[in-house]
Amino acid sequence: MFAATLISACGGDSPGSFQAAACPVPNLPGVPSADLGPQFSCGYLTVSENRSIPNGRTIRILVVRVKAASATPKSDPIVFLHGGPGGIASIEAQGIVDGGMNAEREVIFVNQRGGLHDEPHLGCPELDAFDALAVGLVYQDPATAALDGAAVAACRKRLAATGADLTAFGTLANAADFADLRVALGIERWNVYGVSYGSYLAQQLARDHPEGIRTLILDSVLPPTVNIVDRWWEAPASGLKAIFQACADQPACAAAYPNLETVFNATVNKLARTPALITVTGASGKPVKVTIDGFKLVPLVLDWSANSKVVDIPRMIYNLASGDGTIAAAAIAVAANAVPLDQQGLLGFGAALDAYCQDMANWTTPEQALAHARIAIPAFPDSVLQIAPTGSWIFHECGAWDTNRSNPMTRAPVVSAVPTLILSGTFDTKTAPAWIDESTPGLRNSVVVHFPGVGHGVLPASKCGQSIMTAFVDNPAASVDTSCVAHEAIPTFATP
Repeated sequence: MFAATLISACGGDSPGSFQAAACPVPNLPGVPSADLGPQFSCGYLTVSENRSIPNGRTIRILVVRVKAASATPKSDPIVFLHGGPGGIASIEAQGIVDGGMNAEREVIFVNQRGGLHDEPHLGCPELDAFDALAVGLVYQDPATAALDGAAVAACRKRLAATGADLTAFGTLANAADFADLRVALGIERWNVYGVSYGSYLAQQLARDHPEGIRTLILDSVLPPTVNIVDRWWEAPASGLKAIFQACADQPACAAAYPNLETVFNATVNKLARTPALITVTGASGKPVKVTIDGFKLVPLVLDWSANSKVVDIPRMIYNLASGDGTIAAAAIAVAANAVPLDQQGLLGFGAALDAYCQDMANWTTPEQALAHARIAIPAFPDSVLQIAPTGSWIFHECGAWDTNRSNPMTRAPVVSAVPTLILSGTFDTKTAPAWIDESTPGLRNSVVVHFPGVGHGVLPASKCGQSIMTAFVDNPAASVDTSCVAHEAIPTFATP
């Protein structure tokens, strides 16, 4: 009964409508520079909240459009499916444009259902408050897990009181929204770009709503067949191994930080047994007490792996191993306390929980997930591995969110002949490059390009990646010229 209801709910039987509107101001509260300039136009897609309920509630989803830079643009636009889930496409738009994605084509950004500027917006400021509090807590402590679950429960109670159907914001519904949007905008064919969770969503869209999809570009891929809650630790395992090997391959880094992987694993275990207590000066100038246990080191390294801070990872690990946790503590304090009051709850955390819980956590158990984690990184203690690498006590959160499983269709592989370009960075610690092999058998017309030294999200980090994507979308039948990949430089790690 439940499965049949969801198929109906996500089948797109009730087409959406689009209405132009002014772009939201502010786009990101407290950051005027993030406001969308005159080159952008906006509007809202209106769709059924739950497609199985005739004449039920409707929701509105922000759509941001930017015209092609070319004076002779191509007729088939690119639609941008952001990551997260629960991310914010509208605040990524300017960076994507700066990277050149709209050189030849219009690009359409969508704040997926439940996101910022949508109605409803399923934000959870309670989780931002928890993150700030957790700076001083031992994250591995079961009491911290209980606080995480309590924050989610408080958010759920508040959002449920608004009348929102908190079961209706999952991936299948999300994919149906994009199918409705293409029709509502009168677009015959478009090119679908998805990054991280957006790549997972793009594959769902290609499987269930293939109409009008000209090409697929999948960046940092999560296949529908991979239950990330079970296999989350595989991504840090492969990404960190690549980073540690890159250090070993650089004579200066190898000399300054020998046996980096061994030192890292030993430091995680040492901190798991005896957390470090460090006081640093916060952004406000006031002292902040930071507790670094074995787990907290992990998401810090994962975040740095995806940006320019990757070059400081070896130094930070060695400093911490020798008893100097100042660099790590300062970064943890900044990351957790960087959200001012007017920006708390901006992420669509409720939408994220619908995806993670319905599609993944509810299909496995804590015991099964831990067993997979032990295989991925056997050197880590269970007290670290029972937490999702991103910093979520996911089973406590999903227990508090209290939703059923998604339709089994969500987990079905994608079979498609649509020309597909798959981009992957060797330093990716959030989606394992090896997972691509679970998508490619069904994507019969796909090509995979690996970018050395690039972390999670190849675009817009790599100009080479953007040039390959542009050429591919211009002529998907042509052989992909990957010669620029040979010129991608591995970042030079900082040394004393």
